[in-house]
Amino acid sequence: FIRYFMKYLEKQAQAQKNKCMVYTLRVIQCCIWCFEKCIKFLNKNAYIQIALTGNNFCTSARKAFFLILRNVIRFGTLAALSGIIHAIGFVFIMSATVVVGYFLMREMHDDISPFMPIVCFILVSYVVAKLYMNVFGLAVDTSLQCFLCVEEMGLGQDCVPPVLANFVKQQTSKAAVTAQASAILPAQTSTASAEL
Repeated sequence: FIRYFMKYLEKQAQAQKNKCMVYTLRVIQCCIWCFEKCIKFLNKNAYIQIALTGNNFCTSARKAFFLILRNVIRFGTLAALSGIIHAIGFVFIMSATVVVGYFLMREMHDDISPFMPIVCFILVSYVVAKLYMNVFGLAVDTSLQCFLCVEEMGLGQDCVPPVLANFVKQQTSKAAVTAQASAILPAQTSTASAEL
């Protein structure tokens, strides 16, 4: 409602040719839009925390916020990868539905023009893809938060399959060795250059 009211005020300022007010209202609209997106993101993650921990909304929202803050790189990486997979899944669902629908239409009724059925296939596949990929995105976010909660609490060691536990241990040790080697290498080059 507030954004629409600001849009109305912007139109009024444009009609009066008040450029300063138009730009000010556009900045306010942008701030409101950013605030709305942040609240929606925090709201979704708060509900995930409610499902995981069983706490009330405010406590879960605070926990979700600080969990995201502590693991901002992981959440950012997941958001980027999830966005790519979301787009691929969306396009695949829509295109597969339309192609299969077209071939079924041609086989069943080859005398009818496939234009209107294809338009219907596109609309239905858009709705199905949107719903499915939203559920997929929520499942990915929930899985990440569940993983991070278990990791921070130090729980779940008995639930991890031994093969996966060994793999994670090997990868963690390789990352630690690489980090130590990269920390030692600059120190050796700086001492060698100081000796010269």
